[in-house]
Amino acid sequence: MGNKQKSLYIIFLGLAIIFGMFIGQILNFDHKTQLGLEGSKKDKINNLLRYINEEYVDTVQTDSIVDVVIEDILKNLDPHSVYIPKDQVKKADEEIEGSFTGIGVLFQQYRDTFTVIRPLENSPAQKAGLKPMDRILLVDNDTVYGKHVDFNLLSKKIKGKPGTKVVLTVYRKTGDSIFKVEITRKAIPLVSVPAHFMINDTLGFIKISTFAANTYDEFHKAVKELKANGMTALILDLRDNTGGLLKQANLVADEFLHNGQLIFYTKDQKGHIKKIMATSRGDFEDGKIYVLINENTASASEIVAGALQDNDKATVVGRRSYGKGLVQREITLNDGSKVRLTTARYYTPTGRSIQRPYKKGHRYEYEQAFKNRLYNGELYYKDSIPVVDSLKFTTPGGKTVYGGGGIMPDIFVPLQFDDYNFKYNYLARFLSDFITDYLDQNIEKLQHFTSEEFIADQQIAGDLYNGFKKAHTQNRPLKHNRNTLKNKTQLKRLMKALLGRELFGVNVYYRILTIDDPMIQKVISQKDSVDVK
Repeated sequence: MGNKQKSLYIIFLGLAIIFGMFIGQILNFDHKTQLGLEGSKKDKINNLLRYINEEYVDTVQTDSIVDVVIEDILKNLDPHSVYIPKDQVKKADEEIEGSFTGIGVLFQQYRDTFTVIRPLENSPAQKAGLKPMDRILLVDNDTVYGKHVDFNLLSKKIKGKPGTKVVLTVYRKTGDSIFKVEITRKAIPLVSVPAHFMINDTLGFIKISTFAANTYDEFHKAVKELKANGMTALILDLRDNTGGLLKQANLVADEFLHNGQLIFYTKDQKGHIKKIMATSRGDFEDGKIYVLINENTASASEIVAGALQDNDKATVVGRRSYGKGLVQREITLNDGSKVRLTTARYYTPTGRSIQRPYKKGHRYEYEQAFKNRLYNGELYYKDSIPVVDSLKFTTPGGKTVYGGGGIMPDIFVPLQFDDYNFKYNYLARFLSDFITDYLDQNIEKLQHFTSEEFIADQQIAGDLYNGFKKAHTQNRPLKHNRNTLKNKTQLKRLMKALLGRELFGVNVYYRILTIDDPMIQKVISQKDSVDVK
């Protein structure tokens, strides 16, 4: 090891020890937390940073050193304590707050140009006349197309303060025209309940993709609408929902539980227990519930699934959930950066810990263990799910449930062909590109469809499949994927759903997929399910 390397190693090691011992001073805890550093110890840290800044042989950004040290400390605590640098805080806050300021348009990089996929309903972009497959060439006077286009740069240029204006130069293929459009930015809600509809006369469907600040309001509105349409049973889809605001998850669970029923409780390092109980509020306390979960269902969504399962309110259908049961408290540091620090563990009403096992400082092994579920057979065979008899619990209704990490489903549904190919391998990108190509080539015809006409049309799926089959034979990497065209019916439906999502939004996407969704079909086939008409 050279002298320079030794010096840097000593710097990082020393800072790690100092920050590890006194992280309580860095974090902005409330007044009840009696943590602090003596003056001499504060001076030691400040002196070290000053010496590095003024006398170290190379130029060093001490701020970046501090960031690295904080990240390293948190990585050695648990898998879910994280540091959010100042420049990433705004994006992280937008995801939780449920809104951002912009023009309200979904776009993606298509070849060398950012292309409008769909303007959001009632957004400034829609009102300004932007249409699917419009190419964005300039934002104000800045070029945003070419070989080295930067998605983050484009996003920053389009976003801005509410009420400010942005001028886009746009190319529209239909008509072969280039034009400018001025759009006024405003707050755009991030939809967290992207789909709700009736599957049949009595069975409703609601998808919650995340728990953001506006989730409960969206959910409550969807429940009222479906009840007015005759819903007496509900499928609550929490698949791929990685969590979010716990308060919003509590409000959703409360819609189904009776006053005084336990939703969950937390326990901190001192053994203090905090219980969260259901209230008298609830619009669907007497309805039948089916909760769909999978291996990506995590955190707040596991709280909802566990609360409904343990209170004998819902039948949980799917595969074992992710297993994130650690409570994070968000703490703002003095430079505007943030730390999400684990402060307690979640437990379901029967006493199950949702968090799967981990070793401190072994984050890679923790993440790898989750990935191994795909290869050890757990996603395909119920018998491969690890069950520990000592972690067996019983619900008030006499149902056996298991702890050990994640929520175990009452009814197991294995991973399917389209799930695996679309989520876990290269087909996802190829299929996405194919759908965008098809949309670009057929936009003039497709934009005349209404959503209902699109769903009912029998020819589109066949056209998509034939086109994909032709492209498949011409694409060498896909030639060796024997399963790609194995299930023609599923692939046709998936492609039509993806195209419908680009044209009309996520609601149409789910309406098409539910026709033969294995988990939904499993719900419908249950003897005690609602009548299918």
